[in-house]
Amino acid sequence: MGVGDLIELGLAALFAAVALVWRPWLEPYAARLAQKPVWSMLLLAALPVALRLALLSRHPAPVPDIYDEFSHLLVADTLRHFRLANPAHPFHRFFETFFVLQEPTYSSIYPVGQGLALALGWMIFGTPWAAVAISVAALGALCYWMLRGWTTPGWALAGGMLAVMEFGPLNQWMNGYWGGALPAAAGCLVFGALPRLRRGARLRDGVLLGAGLAIHLLTRPYESVYLALCVMLFLLPAWRRVTRPVLAAAFVVLPAICFTLLQNKQVTGSCTTLPYALSQYQYGVPAALTFEANPAPHRELTREQELDYKMQVSFRGDRAETIGSYLLRMAYRIRYYRFFFMPPLYVALPFFFAALRRPRFVWVMVCPLIFALGVNFFPAFQYHYMAGVTCLFVLIGVTGLEQLNRFSELAARIVVSLCIAQFAFEYGLHALSNDPWSLELRNPERRVAVNRQLAQAPGKQLVFVRYWPRHIFQDEWVYNAADIDGARVVWARDLGAAEDEKLRRYYPDRAVWLLEPDARPPRLTPYAGQ
Repeated sequence: MGVGDLIELGLAALFAAVALVWRPWLEPYAARLAQKPVWSMLLLAALPVALRLALLSRHPAPVPDIYDEFSHLLVADTLRHFRLANPAHPFHRFFETFFVLQEPTYSSIYPVGQGLALALGWMIFGTPWAAVAISVAALGALCYWMLRGWTTPGWALAGGMLAVMEFGPLNQWMNGYWGGALPAAAGCLVFGALPRLRRGARLRDGVLLGAGLAIHLLTRPYESVYLALCVMLFLLPAWRRVTRPVLAAAFVVLPAICFTLLQNKQVTGSCTTLPYALSQYQYGVPAALTFEANPAPHRELTREQELDYKMQVSFRGDRAETIGSYLLRMAYRIRYYRFFFMPPLYVALPFFFAALRRPRFVWVMVCPLIFALGVNFFPAFQYHYMAGVTCLFVLIGVTGLEQLNRFSELAARIVVSLCIAQFAFEYGLHALSNDPWSLELRNPERRVAVNRQLAQAPGKQLVFVRYWPRHIFQDEWVYNAADIDGARVVWARDLGAAEDEKLRRYYPDRAVWLLEPDARPPRLTPYAGQ
């Protein structure tokens, strides 16, 4: 442990002590607030947005830098043109990029949900990041509403605050366009409606259940299979009483199914062919883009990347290897689930097992396990694959705290105070940080510098991207708007002087540049052919 770690530990202890002193004064106000659902939800919705906006002077709105982000933004841009797919470009070989189809249409491979939210934020507020912030606000508010169906109002408010601290202004779901908060909010609707349905079987709760399932289907269709399985396991013992609400839920989900089928038809030409599946057929898994005319191969793995990929590989030849690789991936990925718990909560998590005497909490533990087993079939893991059960992780943490509180009220208070102290300390570090990209998924500084240089050039631009032989394939630069020809800047692959000349003649009114992103810093120069 270094000096910096000791300083951080000391400051956290100081924050915790202050929180313990102030907590008795705050508790009566918090208890009264917890009894007012509307005010509690408004507070939990506004808090993460306000805290993130307060950091804008040092940490600007996120800049997309990962190919998944650009693909979701392509969905949003396509929807802004009031269509689900774009026509294939006559020179589409120049525009090949990850997670984007070029034939039979120029479209993202992703479902429409995240892009639809980004498009609405784009059109209403002028920036797609507004939709990201609203999704995080919804997650905080709905997490409290969900917990009200499982525990007391006071613990529900505590859980909502934990969700704000864990998934709010400092979290990657707030600081990128990859998604996560939207399906997590959908999961809150689902898992909040279920206990209410078991108690009252109201149509309103059936509609909310359907709304959550529909949003999750539009954002994470594969994991929606496991979400539906969790719902069936919960409602099966009371299926006679909940028939009408379940039919109402199905009626709400039906438009989402039709919308998905329509998107498939518009993008791939077949209602039953997902864009994601067509991309796997065309480009393989993982996607490999190869061009005989490109003098610089760009899909070369370092030794570390090769080892990491071998750890993530899906299935091998025979059954023994398949089971072995599956179990190896499962063991390897356990570490990723730390994302859903603040470290001080580790003390309270063992106490959750005391709640397993009640069958419904056995179901609470089984649902994340079902998701984990399902997403383990993927060759790689991302946190938003598990977003649908985020609120159950919060419920597990809150239930552990509640059980710990019965054993030792002081211990529970210390754990909660440490959570507050950790968040306050990390927020303060970012508030004082001089690194504007410390909240980003990756550092987009190089991309920002190139975009700034292009913005200073007059007129329309055409940029040929030439990768060097040792280029890391994940560092992709060719991304375009939904309307390629109408965009101010068009990004294209360098396919050699003879091929590039064809695209130059297609865009005679554009200034032509050559970008070499593997230079340090990236080199943008006027294009001079071969």
